[in-house]
Amino acid sequence: MSSALDVDEGEPAAGSPAANDPKGERQRFVLDDTGFDEVPKKYRRFYRKWKGAGDRLAANEVICPVCKVVIRSSRTLLPGDRVYCMPCMSRLVVARNEATGDLEALVAY
Repeated sequence: MSSALDVDEGEPAAGSPAANDPKGERQRFVLDDTGFDEVPKKYRRFYRKWKGAGDRLAANEVICPVCKVVIRSSRTLLPGDRVYCMPCMSRLVVARNEATGDLEALVAY
C-alpha cells in the first residue's frame, strides 16, 4: 500500500528549476543587510536599490520590472524560479533573455 508520503524525493521533477541545475546543488550566498528601508528589517537583506546603468547583477539577483528594485536570493537563481517583490507586491518568474542571455523577471501577477 503506497501513499503520497512514500514518494521518493531524491530526484527533482523534470520541469522544476532544480532539474535545470547541472551540479544538482545551487551555489549559496551570504546576504548582508543593505539598509533597504522600504521593507521590514527582517527582509532587508533580500532587496537592494538599483544603482543605474553601471550596476551589474550577480547570479543570485534579478531586477523587478515594476519598481526597479533588485531582488536577492540566498541561492543561485535559475529560469523557472519564482520570486516575490515585497515593495510592489508583485510575484515574478525568472526567465532567460534570449537576446542577451541574462536572467530577467517576468510578472506573473
